[in-house]
Amino acid sequence: MMALDISPSQSTRRTRRSIIVGAILSLSVADHCGLLGRHTNDHSRYDGVVATVVHVADGDTFDIDIPDHNANVTRIRLWGVDCPEIAHGNAQSDAWFGREAADFAQEHLEGRRVRVALDPNRGTRGKYSRLLAYVYFEDTDEMFNEALLQEGLAYADRRFDHIFEQRFRDLEKRAASGHRGLWENVTTERMPAWRQRMLDAGFIRGR
Repeated sequence: MMALDISPSQSTRRTRRSIIVGAILSLSVADHCGLLGRHTNDHSRYDGVVATVVHVADGDTFDIDIPDHNANVTRIRLWGVDCPEIAHGNAQSDAWFGREAADFAQEHLEGRRVRVALDPNRGTRGKYSRLLAYVYFEDTDEMFNEALLQEGLAYADRRFDHIFEQRFRDLEKRAASGHRGLWENVTTERMPAWRQRMLDAGFIRGR
């Protein structure tokens, strides 16, 4: 009886080999970019960790002395708040109260020891792969995100849900009612574009 040749054809073997090699290369690229397990890795690496602030970029963005992949520092973007921007590169001028927010962060953050906290329900990375975090002063346990809102130096960022969303909105409302910081003379035109859109759409009442 003639034996049946059930081995895969040479073409089929080449196709399978190409698929396997392609998958391995894709996984390698994803791992190099930090896309595999980043959420889990970030929580184990950063959540609850105490670090020193080594550089302040603006009111809500700064660096801590923990290496992040190929960088010597980790850049943090504060969760749930949005400070007015300051001029970077070709930007023409600072946004309303952007310089005041940056100076406040510089004064209170640079060189300080802070505790990093990540949101348990959200992703850990934002634009430019910055680490999204709540930050507490180690010595007082005060949250810096809240301090910015209390001083009227940031808006409660309504674009994304988070665990302190209602708390941050309440702090913003109090600062606005007390005309603190940017709320003293702010106009709609001076607000960030996302907030202007929400005001126009009726998602935010008043200022």
